[in-house]
Amino acid sequence: MPARAVVRTIGLTKAYGRVLALRDVDLRIEEGEVFGYLGPNGAGKSTTLRVLMGMLHPTSGSAEVLGMDAWSNAVDVHRRVGYLPGELALYDRMTGRDHITYLGNLRRLRDAKTATDLADRLDLNLDKTVRALSKGNRQKLALVLALMSGPELLILDEPTSGLDPLVQEEFHAILREHTAGGGTVLLSSHVLSEVQRVADRVGVLRQGQLIAVEKLEDMRTKSLHHVVAQFAGPVTEAEFLDLADVRDLVITEGTLRCSATQSALDALIKRVARHTLVDFECAEAGLEETFMALYGTGTDDVA
Repeated sequence: MPARAVVRTIGLTKAYGRVLALRDVDLRIEEGEVFGYLGPNGAGKSTTLRVLMGMLHPTSGSAEVLGMDAWSNAVDVHRRVGYLPGELALYDRMTGRDHITYLGNLRRLRDAKTATDLADRLDLNLDKTVRALSKGNRQKLALVLALMSGPELLILDEPTSGLDPLVQEEFHAILREHTAGGGTVLLSSHVLSEVQRVADRVGVLRQGQLIAVEKLEDMRTKSLHHVVAQFAGPVTEAEFLDLADVRDLVITEGTLRCSATQSALDALIKRVARHTLVDFECAEAGLEETFMALYGTGTDDVA
């Protein structure tokens, strides 16, 4: 049986006047997965999340969360979703504990144990007022508030902004526990290295359009490799120009330098092996660099 769709959009479009923030986005996120929603700042990621939370009405198309229309059933959606917005809205004069009590009452939670346990794991002092908290500690509090009700779905917009590396690791462990218990995560970020630690699949958004949806393991098979080959005799670039997925090829003074996807390496190495080699290096590029080479970024992104 196919997994249940926790989030589904069909032809989702959102316009602000003449500016299209989202264009015909078709997205399906399944139960139990961490879905990384990637794209540069301004690509439309936050707009998507606000539509899913019923804060914005789509211009056209549809958005469903947990089988419910995100706009007309927004109240019911909110009961079952933990949401972390990109721009936090907390009460400056209230402590973290005050926030937990207040929101716990609204959600009719029986006790605050889950929230206080999460705060301990994230090393958050709940007895300081928000105005006395650093940016990182405000982010921790917002994460606790999103997680404390044990929601079926977490919708997180740049969740690790301002967090130090150790806290980020603990947060990622919390996400893994959430999905192990059957929960689902939609994690929006412009930082690929963050997403690759926890995501099962990724969607790439550029200029309001969903240009790719892939399993993270499949994206890794497209990873770039930097190749340097030093030859004993003369070699010309023309001998290598017909090779697919070989980029930035340059040969100077008998040394070839290029980048190639993993799938292109076999053909490239066989072509290199036609000549006498003095030295050869092949190093895998980071996933961030691979992502940029495959999808790039737009210069006129909006929303």
